[in-house]
Amino acid sequence: MKEALKNINTLGTITPSSRFLSKRMLREINFSKADVIVELGPGNGAITKYILENLSPNATLICFEINDNFYQQLQELQNPQLIVLKASAEKIVGELEKLNIYKVNYIISSLPLTIIPDQVSNQILEKSFEVLEENGSFIQYQYSLSYFKKLKNVFKESISLEFEPLNMPPAFIYRCKKVV
Repeated sequence: MKEALKNINTLGTITPSSRFLSKRMLREINFSKADVIVELGPGNGAITKYILENLSPNATLICFEINDNFYQQLQELQNPQLIVLKASAEKIVGELEKLNIYKVNYIISSLPLTIIPDQVSNQILEKSFEVLEENGSFIQYQYSLSYFKKLKNVFKESISLEFEPLNMPPAFIYRCKKVV
């Protein structure tokens, strides 16, 4: 029972991301120039699969997933460009350093930030900002606009917002750039 409750707490929705949401989130990524993309909270891999289909041959996708079931599903993708870590997104800096990676081009996040404790979600945003290269992008979807202020605290004025109605539930996409 305790394990079932833990898994429920790691989910932000009851349905996987739609292909429309996946495509909209990824449409501004320059896959030909991306060396390292990080995905936070990939779940069952709905967005992961779109990323892998578009990665250039020498690029790497690193996924952070703490849910046991989703971690296993991602492992089964068996793609040589995919690294799946069973680690919390707040540990992004240390986990990437273990892989000798110090900067990433893009971070794609499906984390349910609004239900993650403030201290943890703040850490995730700050550490994500830290590992992004200059002009790198943090792309996050949420089901409400309530997280805009927190993202603005980290990314300042470099945020744009989109809406994807063809997802269940419909989602807002935040595009944040690291401008220093």
